[in-house]
Amino acid sequence: MTAPAPARSGNPPAPRPHSAGVRATARLRAAHNGRTTTIPLLHSDGPFHLRRLRSRGERARVCVLGAMSAPLGGDALALDVTAEARARLEVTTSAATIALRGSTTDPATYDVRLTVGEHASLHWLPRPLISARGSTLHQTCRVELAATSRLLLREEQLLGRSAEPSGHLSTRLTVGRDGRSVLDQHTVYGAPAPAWDGPAVLGGHRATGQLLLVDPEPVPLPEPVLLGDPERGHCVLAPLADGAALLATAVAPDPSRLRALLDAALARVAGAVASP
Repeated sequence: MTAPAPARSGNPPAPRPHSAGVRATARLRAAHNGRTTTIPLLHSDGPFHLRRLRSRGERARVCVLGAMSAPLGGDALALDVTAEARARLEVTTSAATIALRGSTTDPATYDVRLTVGEHASLHWLPRPLISARGSTLHQTCRVELAATSRLLLREEQLLGRSAEPSGHLSTRLTVGRDGRSVLDQHTVYGAPAPAWDGPAVLGGHRATGQLLLVDPEPVPLPEPVLLGDPERGHCVLAPLADGAALLATAVAPDPSRLRALLDAALARVAGAVASP
């Protein structure tokens, strides 16, 4: 038994946001001053309000709060996060992100750019993205890692709110490390994508997500591990080709079960890979 794979397609043309949509780019930069991690740049914009949280050990923490409903149809939103050399940074969100139709049927775009320098560490742990009925969202997450950097990334999607059909959601995750590609994955859910909720993709589930761990040293997981069961959701934890990355892909009936599966996958490797 294997967990269903996400729907895949070729690279879509970049959608053009509606002229009435919101344009906003928030920026965050973390640096190490020789003693601890500091936040020399914290630039909020549009719906993104960036707030410092109390540090956890050497790790600086920032929360992204929503200042308005977003993304709506026609919006063009971006979030640019950089952890410079030796910095330790964790970024989360205060609540789920809800993609809504808004006043136009044009697609919204949400571009996340993550850059991690030498001997730096980034935990990217947002709350779920909800694709509401009638919405169209094209989301990208582009990660650039140095050879000695570490990444823990979690993505969760909920396809439709309670008792409603999903909107149209296209997500692409690309991860590069020291100039080489680690992962390039494109997923599409919701009409008119074919068979996105069939047995080969979600199998009737409405929550899906993944957890990616990249470490400078080889990750000690020689073969895939299957967690969960078809009825309550299941997850595959597998090493990627370069040997220093693990990817957990999960589907589940609801967000809480999805989070439990991703947490279980992380626990399987927590003892083997030290998190700085």
